[in-house]
Amino acid sequence: MDNPAELIDLAKRLPKAELHLHIEGTLEPDMVMQLARRNRIELPFKSTEELKARYNFNNLQSFLDLYYLATDVLQTEQDFYDLTWAYLEQCKAENIVHTEIFFDPQSHTSRGVPFKVVVDGIHVALSDAKSKLDISSRLIMCFLRHLPADDALSTWKEAETMLDRIDGVGLDSAERDFPPEIFTDVFRLAREAGLKTVAHAGEEGPPEYIRQAVDLLQVSRIDHGIRITEDSALLAEIARRQIPLTVCPLSNTRLCVYASMREHPLLELLDQGLLVTVNSDDPAYFGGYLNQNFVAIIEALRPNRQQLVQLIKNGFVASFLDEASKLRYTLI
Repeated sequence: MDNPAELIDLAKRLPKAELHLHIEGTLEPDMVMQLARRNRIELPFKSTEELKARYNFNNLQSFLDLYYLATDVLQTEQDFYDLTWAYLEQCKAENIVHTEIFFDPQSHTSRGVPFKVVVDGIHVALSDAKSKLDISSRLIMCFLRHLPADDALSTWKEAETMLDRIDGVGLDSAERDFPPEIFTDVFRLAREAGLKTVAHAGEEGPPEYIRQAVDLLQVSRIDHGIRITEDSALLAEIARRQIPLTVCPLSNTRLCVYASMREHPLLELLDQGLLVTVNSDDPAYFGGYLNQNFVAIIEALRPNRQQLVQLIKNGFVASFLDEASKLRYTLI
């Protein structure tokens, strides 16, 4: 058996890609309080410690309630720049050389924050990261599935003037009772405009949602997708077609999808030929950034060196990088 300490060191040293990261989910408690003071926003908690005490979730919705409350502090282009830059500095520290970032414009425009303010702040930080930190990126605009499809279409209309800064669209927020088929029209518009498409499916929703995301939304990747274990025929098809799953281990345990990391099917999925990747999802809320997710799976699941390296390679294979860049990073 490979030495876990050596594998942890290897995971930290190797260049990595992260494909499932909500930039609003990197809003650390200290920054929440800092931005609240900057923007003179009253919060229902008076200290960082009081806020941290609320990070005890029993399901996805309990997390989302706090998540949307905290995003109220994001008001200006500088706020979105600072948020994104803090994550990118974390990327540099963890040897993440490529990241594909989700953002949720509806959670900001619904509060009166202009779409352009959100995109400009994130975009400038991503551009600075390329020149100053040598980190490449893609930006993926997600639609909130708990809001009506017409709201997603309105958001798409706003985005059409800024598609030079947006690389793809996604689908996130509360999954249960909001199947992908609701958003078929807006995803068709995005594909016709040349954007990549991804969608959260099969986290708290059933495997049928994965099927809909693939068949109706024609996604390039499935975000989460872990309930694919409940449908052997679908699993075999996704493996055959090599449609990636962007798996988030710490998120899955913190939101009680699995009682412990030892129950996580990540390595089983990998061994069955699925193109699974490791990601941090909303790291400020779920106990760690990308390296900490690798530490958690190494300690609990005991992958061998080959499995670990394959997981890291998969991050590049599943990315929206050009083929030459993928080849550069997968020749490990």
